Amino acid sequence: MAVEKYPDNRMLGHREIVDGKAGTYVWKTYKEVFGIATKIGNSIRSRGLAKGSRCGIYGANCPEWIITMEACNAHGIYCVPLYDTLGADAVEFILCHAEVEIAFTEEKKIEQIFKTFPKSTEFLKTIVSFGKVTQEQKEEASKYGLEIYSWDEFLSLAGDKEFDLPVKTKSDICTIMYTSGTTGDPKGVLISNASIICLIAGVDRLLNCAKEELEQTDVYMSYLPLAHIFDRVVEELFMFHGASIGFWRGDVKLLVEDIGTLKPTILCAVPRVLDRIFSGLQAKIASGGFIKSTLFNLAYKFKQFRMMQGAKHNEAAAICDKVVFSKVKEGLGGNVRVILSGAAPLATHVEEYLRVVTCAHVLQGYGLTETCAGSFVSLPNQMCMIGTVGPPVPNIDVRLESVPEMDYDALATRPRGEICIRGETLFSGYYKREDLTKDVLIDGWFHTGDIGEWQPDGSMKIIDRKKNIFKLSQGEYVAVENLENIYGLVSAIDSIWVYGNSFESFLVAVVNPNKEALETWAAANGVCGDFEALCENPKAKEYILGELSKVGKEKKLKGFEFIKAVHLEPVPFDMDRDLITPTYKKKRPQLLKYYQGTIDNMYRSAK
Repeated sequence: MAVEKYPDNRMLGHREIVDGKAGTYVWKTYKEVFGIATKIGNSIRSRGLAKGSRCGIYGANCPEWIITMEACNAHGIYCVPLYDTLGADAVEFILCHAEVEIAFTEEKKIEQIFKTFPKSTEFLKTIVSFGKVTQEQKEEASKYGLEIYSWDEFLSLAGDKEFDLPVKTKSDICTIMYTSGTTGDPKGVLISNASIICLIAGVDRLLNCAKEELEQTDVYMSYLPLAHIFDRVVEELFMFHGASIGFWRGDVKLLVEDIGTLKPTILCAVPRVLDRIFSGLQAKIASGGFIKSTLFNLAYKFKQFRMMQGAKHNEAAAICDKVVFSKVKEGLGGNVRVILSGAAPLATHVEEYLRVVTCAHVLQGYGLTETCAGSFVSLPNQMCMIGTVGPPVPNIDVRLESVPEMDYDALATRPRGEICIRGETLFSGYYKREDLTKDVLIDGWFHTGDIGEWQPDGSMKIIDRKKNIFKLSQGEYVAVENLENIYGLVSAIDSIWVYGNSFESFLVAVVNPNKEALETWAAANGVCGDFEALCENPKAKEYILGELSKVGKEKKLKGFEFIKAVHLEPVPFDMDRDLITPTYKKKRPQLLKYYQGTIDNMYRSAK
C-alpha cells in the first residue's frame, strides 16, 4: 500500500490562486490524502451506501476526483465517471443506467446534474460539490428529496463514526467506465480490480525491461480526462510507485504554463495535443529566419540519421541537444523524459519529429476501455517501431483473426487481421448488455474491431477498422480508415473524413486544412483572402485535391480509392457539434448528417 511505503511523499498537487493569480503547486502527501479519503469513505457509507453501490464522479481532473475514487476503492463501491464533455443527455443516461446513488461533482457542474432531474432522482439521493454549494442549490435539491453538500460539509458528515472496510476480491468490479461510442448510447464497461492490477503490473514490468523504471521522484501532469481509462490507469501506476501527480487548471490555453510550472517527467497526450506541439514548433522555426532555420534542420537531420543507425536519443547528438533541442525540452518544462501517446493513431511524421527534437522517449500505445487501456506500447530507442504501437505488454495474449471480406489473412507472409486479446486485463462485460458482450467476447478472446499487421520485430501496426468498410456502386469495397490514415500523411491538412456509398462510384472528402500551410500556399500563388475565404476558393480546393492525389499515387492506391472532390472546412471537427468522441474518434453517422448537403453538392458538381 502506497501510504505505508511513501507516507511523506508528495501525492496530489494543484496551483494555488493568490489575488487572482496562479502561484506555485501546493501538495498533499500520501498520508494526508489517505486521511481525507478515509473521511470521505465514512461519509459515503453514512449515506447508506455499501459494497457494490454506485458513486458517480463528474468534472475536470482535480485532487478531489482522485480522493473520491480512492474512497470508493477502499469500500468496494463502484466508481462511475460521468463524461465531462458529453452534455446533460449522456450524464442523465449514465446516472440512470448505472443506478448512481451519490454523485460528486465539480462546482460548476451542479446545474448540469440538476438538468437530469427528475429522471435521475429514482436512484440519486446525494450530491457532493468539490467546492461550495449555494442556498438556492440546496433548496432546488430538496424539492426532489435530495441532499446536497459542499466538500467541507461532507468531510465531517460521518463525525467520529468509522465503518469497517469490506472484504474485496480480485474479481470484484472496481469501476463502470462508460465509453462514448460512435453510435447509440454509451456502453458501461465493467472493470475489475484484477484488470487494473494486472495492467499496472504488466506496464511496470515493460518499463523495467526497457530501463525506464518509474521512480518516487517522477512527476505527472494530470489533464487528460480521468473519465477515460488511459489517464486513470497511468495515475494508478504513479500512485503505486509513490510518485507525484499535479493537476492542470482546466483551461487548454493555460496548459503550457501549468506544464512549465509543474515540470513533469512523464507526459501523456492524445495525438491532437502532439499535433499542436508539432505545428507550433514548425511555425516557430519557420519564423526564426534563414540562419536559425537552417541550423535547426541540419541538427535535426544529423540526429535523425544517428538515431536511425541505432544510437540512443540521449547519445545520438549531445551537442545538438545542448545547443538546439534543449529549447524544445524547456518548452515542456525541462524535465520530461517520456512522452506517451494514446487514444488514437499518431501520424508517423509527427512521431518521428518529436522523437528527435524533444530529448525524450516518444512512445505510442494502443488499447481500449475493454482492455483496461495499454495493450501495446512501443519501446524506447527503437526507431524501427515508428508508425506502430509496439509489442504487446506482458500478461496478455494477442492473436490476429482473418477477415476474408476485407482480404486480410492472419496466416499470410504478412499477417493481417482483426486484433483479438485475451488475459486478466479484459473487462468483465458490458453492464446490463449481455447481448453486446457476447458479440465481442468469444471463447475468452476480445475482438477489438481493429485491423492490425504484425511487423517482423514483433510490434503491431494498426492499419484499418473492421466495421468501417463500405461498397461503391461498381462493387468495390473501401476500407475508409486505412485511406484516412494514408491521406492524413499530407502535411497541408489537419484532419480528413472520407465518404462514399453504394449508390456512387467514387469518393469525396471533408478536409480540415492546416491554416499555416494553406496561407503559405496562397501567398506564394497570389491567392488573396482570409482563412475562411481560402477554404471556399476553387484554386485552394484544387491544391488540396492535388496533394491528396500525390500521396495516393505514392502509396499506390487503386483508382476507386482516389478522392474526386473535397470540401475545405475551416472549423476543426469538434465535440460541440457532436462530430467526434472525447477521444477524437470520428462519429461517422453524425458527420454524414451534419455534412449531408455538402456531400450532395460535391457529388453533383463532380459528375
